[in-house]
Amino acid sequence: MTEQDQTALDAIDLEILSNALLSIADESFVALMKSAYSTNIKERNDHSTAIMDAAGRLIAQAGQSLPIHIASMSGLMASLLAKYTPDQISPGDLFIANDPHVAGGTHLPDINVAAPVFVEGELVAFVCNIAHHADVGGMAPGSMAGGMSEIYQEGLRIPVVRLFRGGVLQDELFELLLLNVRVPEERRGDYFAQIAACKLGSRRLLEVVAEHGLPRVTTAFDQIVARTERRMRQTIGELPDGRYSFEDVMDDDGLGTAAIPIKLAVTVKGDKVHFDFTGTSTQVAGNINVTLNATLASVCYGLKALLDPDIPNNQGILNVAELTVPKGTLLDAAFPAPVAARAHTCQRIVDVVLGALAQCLPDRVVAAANGANTTAVFAGVDPRGGGAYVYLETLGGGMGGRAGKDGKDGVQVHITNTSNLPVEAIEMEYPLMVEEYALVADSGGAGQHRGGMGLRRVVRPLGHDCLFNGAGERFSQQPWGLFGGTPGASGRFLLRQADGEEVRLDDKPSGVTVTPEETVMVETPGAGGYGDPAVRSAEDLLTDRRSGKYTENFLKAHYGV
Repeated sequence: MTEQDQTALDAIDLEILSNALLSIADESFVALMKSAYSTNIKERNDHSTAIMDAAGRLIAQAGQSLPIHIASMSGLMASLLAKYTPDQISPGDLFIANDPHVAGGTHLPDINVAAPVFVEGELVAFVCNIAHHADVGGMAPGSMAGGMSEIYQEGLRIPVVRLFRGGVLQDELFELLLLNVRVPEERRGDYFAQIAACKLGSRRLLEVVAEHGLPRVTTAFDQIVARTERRMRQTIGELPDGRYSFEDVMDDDGLGTAAIPIKLAVTVKGDKVHFDFTGTSTQVAGNINVTLNATLASVCYGLKALLDPDIPNNQGILNVAELTVPKGTLLDAAFPAPVAARAHTCQRIVDVVLGALAQCLPDRVVAAANGANTTAVFAGVDPRGGGAYVYLETLGGGMGGRAGKDGKDGVQVHITNTSNLPVEAIEMEYPLMVEEYALVADSGGAGQHRGGMGLRRVVRPLGHDCLFNGAGERFSQQPWGLFGGTPGASGRFLLRQADGEEVRLDDKPSGVTVTPEETVMVETPGAGGYGDPAVRSAEDLLTDRRSGKYTENFLKAHYGV
């Protein structure tokens, strides 16, 4: 039997190995979640895990992971392998990085970790993970606020460096990392959760190699990627050839520039698809800029969601999308552009992909969702004696109406995929009271199938003054409807003062002092409706009336009932 015969995999063998690798990523995901200190990871699950091969190709990503994290982990591997040759990497090494401009990251709070896996002295893979740390220093608690005009203000920048060398923690480097962040003990716990997840993943991968043999495992790497790319190209080939265009705008950059355009032309020809963002705004002063790898991840998410939602995330998806993105624009920003709020822009990239392809896939697209990553950060000193704290959360909103279904209410959409933070967890961990957590009435756009509704959360500090920072999008540009559906409602931040007066805050506020006599109200955007409201079914309208989600004025204005 030849070596090729010994390593060849039939469909059953390939599926067994593919699922074995996915199970490693999934188990590592849960291990990181259960070991983390911060609520942003252990409760909201703002983290991802993956296996990369020795060439840096994405082989398997945990099913609960964030689509945008494909960009960060792939970017880390490209930077790592450009900096170090295989003979400069040793067993027991562990690399970290976060910088978007020199280390392949997408924003600084996402800390990337990669551990090489060796078999008999040969580098065969990397076990990777990424976690959003609640603070990485910078000018504002949470490292996500508006008002930042350069990357230096956003926090600690980490190039690709070894945190462990030959299995030994580099204490002086670790001390430097922790010295430059708020709440360093929480950061220490999250770092070690990431390290533990890497160790678990490495151990499990070696077990798979021991059971199946290295040649068959590396053959599986190749075939997994090839199978996914082949499957994606087949579905692209089923689209009608043509050029499909769409454009949308970002609200503002937080520093005075408003109505920032994103333009897209999609060309489909055979089994190839090209995305041309020529005409998109130049990069802006505020922190909504995006690096090219994040743009690629957003485009690939849109393709997968429309064409083949069940396909696993790996390099095969990344290989099919051809992009034209001029350098120095909003979607391929050059150093030292700030990028902390890049998820807002990535959501809008998804919207323009869906808007363009609605012309050839009307039954698969959804209307514009809340199109944001509405960020709220409360920070202060716990009067109960718990020391400094940083509570960071990104809240969901409405999902767009669909052909055949209403949009979902109060959910994370598209590239974010995180959970909500339960009220009980907030009030247990932080000196804060959540006075209201509800859906925003009338916030879903009308249509044959209505858009989803936004969320309202009202928070009061207990026994101390705290600082509030935030970042909102779709706060002035409403989420659009499709095929006659109406737009969803915009979001907003409000400060309810001691006398009951409500003051609207900036859409990207920073450094707002909140006293125990005041509350902050966060309202997230709804989503657009799908189809003509005039043909909404009587049964659905009856459900709307009984749900209490819509006022009589809204129902009468849009549906005549």
